[in-house]
Amino acid sequence: MILQFRFKIVRYMLVKKKYLTPHLFLCMISKRVMSMDKILEQTLLYDFYGELLTEHQKQVYEDVVLNDYSLSEVAEEQGISRQGVHDLIKRCNKILQDYESKLHLVEKFVTVKEQIERMEASLLETEQPDREELVHQLHGILENL
Repeated sequence: MILQFRFKIVRYMLVKKKYLTPHLFLCMISKRVMSMDKILEQTLLYDFYGELLTEHQKQVYEDVVLNDYSLSEVAEEQGISRQGVHDLIKRCNKILQDYESKLHLVEKFVTVKEQIERMEASLLETEQPDREELVHQLHGILENL
């Protein structure tokens, strides 16, 4: 699968050779990665704090961010302007970011998840896991909660 993806990339670069330089191509890839990170962040914030939004805010936010509807589609469905939908999404993002800056629930969740993944990896690496080390790691996780 990865080989097919690489082949498609190389073929695309050859076809568009005079327009798509390797630097421009890498910029396109990095923008997509950044876009995916932003979507992941928005999803996590909504999962943790979405219930604190109003019903109208939740409906519009879900349609645009989670269901990937266009601003125009949501505006038509909700009976508001496209600009109104855009402003509402920006306002919801700010509200969710403000909750995270005060409560840090997503940050704690990600930290604990990473610690548990490290513990799992260390358990899989050794035949006889070090009991004291695992207990120490568990205490560290419990302190973060």
